[in-house]
Amino acid sequence: MGLWQDIKRDIQAALERDPAARNWLEVVLVYPGFHALLMHRLAHGLWRRRLYLLARIVAHISRFLTGIEIHPAARIGPGCFIDHGMGVVIGETAEIGENVTLYQGVVLGGTGKERGKRHPTIGNNVVIATGAAVLGSFRVGDNARIGAGSVVLSEVPPNATVVGIPGRIVKENGRRVDVIDLDHANLPDPLEKVFRNMQRQIDALEARVRELEAQLAAMGSGLAVTAASQGVEGAQVREQ
Repeated sequence: MGLWQDIKRDIQAALERDPAARNWLEVVLVYPGFHALLMHRLAHGLWRRRLYLLARIVAHISRFLTGIEIHPAARIGPGCFIDHGMGVVIGETAEIGENVTLYQGVVLGGTGKERGKRHPTIGNNVVIATGAAVLGSFRVGDNARIGAGSVVLSEVPPNATVVGIPGRIVKENGRRVDVIDLDHANLPDPLEKVFRNMQRQIDALEARVRELEAQLAAMGSGLAVTAASQGVEGAQVREQ
């Protein structure tokens, strides 16, 4: 009964978070993210019963059919939504809470060949955008947002927004930590602030150079006028 409830919540998550989803039948038939979750729940059940090889075979078939690789030992809570999903990788000791959204190319991986807990723990209501990688054994807090293309290597507090390589917090509890304006659909380059400062300095230097050139030109004109006037005075003296 618990498994059936998890599946129902996975379907509902797709309907709520994807405006292209028209009805539950469409989700069940043509959504690879849902298929991957469905087969993972089967593989995870086999893994818990110590049928390790059979669980890995199911996971491998799922990877072949959907392009989404989920280790059968990974723990995924209900209401997960994998949008499109191609290239998503979820490691063996990864743990995902409830109502999490993963976009294509997301990696929940480790940072080496260490044993034991080596993959991240994702809290509830987390959104991880396209191409982001969360690497290592740490927690991403509830309601966190990971920006597209980010590489997160350390713990993320709840209600935080992280962007960049390596990932850095730019928003926490609704307040900006940085001046960058964030939008999930249009996340900025994390180096934008540095480039803007450089551009301001370049503009200031160019303005100073133009000012100096104008001063030199004025000085040159003044010297030319002075020399000309001295030449006229000298000619007049010679004539006298």
